[in-house]
Amino acid sequence: MEDKNLICKDCGKEFVFTEGEQAFYKEKGFENEPQRCVDCRRARKQQNNNSSFGR
Repeated sequence: MEDKNLICKDCGKEFVFTEGEQAFYKEKGFENEPQRCVDCRRARKQQNNNSSFGR
């Protein structure tokens, strides 16, 4: 495996999906590559956490 350059589906920036991240995904059984960069994943998670308080 080698590092892969991917494009974030939210912001359109290129980000690196490292060898270590790929190994982690494989170990966890994830079949799809990440769709979002780290910043957008963090922002989306924060947004989801904030919206769940109202339930």
